[in-house]
Amino acid sequence: MPAKDDPIVIKKYANRRLYNTGTSTYVTLEDLAEMVKRDENFVVQDAKSGDDITHSVLTQIIFELENDRNGQNMLPVSFLRQLIAFYGDQMQMVVPSFLEQSMMAFSKEQERMREQMNKAFGTSSMDMMGMSAPMKMVEEQTRRNIEMFQNAMRMFTPMPGAPEQPAAADTETGDDNPRSDDLKDLREQIAAMQRKIDSMGDS
Repeated sequence: MPAKDDPIVIKKYANRRLYNTGTSTYVTLEDLAEMVKRDENFVVQDAKSGDDITHSVLTQIIFELENDRNGQNMLPVSFLRQLIAFYGDQMQMVVPSFLEQSMMAFSKEQERMREQMNKAFGTSSMDMMGMSAPMKMVEEQTRRNIEMFQNAMRMFTPMPGAPEQPAAADTETGDDNPRSDDLKDLREQIAAMQRKIDSMGDS
């Protein structure tokens, strides 16, 4: 028997059917989406190989939700374009942490934002100006997240006007240290990343 705090195991079969081993029932992607909303921890495994395919299944859920004709898209086209542009970039490794921290910060503020939303829509006369307070909170949280990321990026970039450090000589060959070129390339990549983040903050 699995421990109480262990995640529920969902097995995915070759016929694409999903089986919840916790309830011994077949489930759908919609069921898994509801489990996420209820904060129920689960992992999805390939029934044959046992590989963890949670990431691909969660991505599939998002795809289905984004393409639901009765739903509302949450991912703006501009965000999708920017996200795609980061794939293959040297700074790709930084993006997941930034997005995760941003969503965590947003989640911490959601209760306060919900209260503001309830106040905005709880009145008999629907005043769109009532949306200003919660929207300002979203904008402020986004601004703080971008500033946090910008500050992290500046830790890796040289100060404007700062003299370049001379490349260390290779003690064995006498040639310039090849790592200096790698460092230069990394700084250029970070500078490009900074420009992208700046454009996000201005939009």
